[in-house]
Amino acid sequence: MNYTYIVQCADGTYYTGWTNNIEKRLQAHNSGKGGKYTHPRFPVTLVYCEEFVTKQEAQRREFAIKKMSRQQKIELIASINKIDGF
Repeated sequence: MNYTYIVQCADGTYYTGWTNNIEKRLQAHNSGKGGKYTHPRFPVTLVYCEEFVTKQEAQRREFAIKKMSRQQKIELIASINKIDGF
């Protein structure tokens, strides 16, 4: 499977990415070996994740989320947490 995800960095900012191994990618971010953006801002916490069959779908969703405003991302994260009962 492929995943589009949002992590919250230690400084409160959000980073959006895609991967085919969410656990390994989170470990990379939290060891300082993730992206250039998260390197000085770890540890990160996974706050949102979507699953896709193809890499292309995950990449399209990543691009769409990256174009969102911070407020739209907060609302997206909040909407999924309401569904999960958080």
